[in-house]
Amino acid sequence: LWPVAGMDEAGRGPLAGPVVAAAVVLDPDNIPAGLDDSKRLNHTQREALFETILHSARAVAVSSVCAESIDTTDIRKASLEAMCRSVCGLSVRPKLALADGRDVPPGLPCLGRALVKGDQRSQSIAAASIVAKVIRDRMMMDCGRRHMHYGFEIHMGYATVRHRSAIVAHGPVQRLHRISFAPFRTADSDA
Repeated sequence: LWPVAGMDEAGRGPLAGPVVAAAVVLDPDNIPAGLDDSKRLNHTQREALFETILHSARAVAVSSVCAESIDTTDIRKASLEAMCRSVCGLSVRPKLALADGRDVPPGLPCLGRALVKGDQRSQSIAAASIVAKVIRDRMMMDCGRRHMHYGFEIHMGYATVRHRSAIVAHGPVQRLHRISFAPFRTADSDA
């Protein structure tokens, strides 16, 4: 089947920021060299591939679900919603959408299939993984410039020692921290 869209998300595990998903329909005659799971690439490789993907793919779409929305549902549902939105936003309607992981997002406008370790098995999913990671990292770097005490530009919202220390010292950033995640949830339930 063609067109095939790969979809993936970035940011399921952090304490702060959105979950970002991307959907990519690659040009089968112009597949970028070096595509891989974004976690297996360094920053420079991701940035270079991001630009190549944007210029060579037939279609790219990105969507995000904010921390507040994650808190009202859960991170799994938010990730699936972001992936579905990305596929729906593509300028080329795919016949098949491949999702990294075990779940097919509900509501897709085409057939969907989940691939465990899909970002290592599918070039389209790998491309989506890179796009989602670069966009989310750029969003968190911007948050770092706005909220300088937290170091978002370094840890991207993950639960590092620096981030946890900043939360203790300064409290959570409203609308940016995921209040339904520990340590916030445990702090609230102890009160």
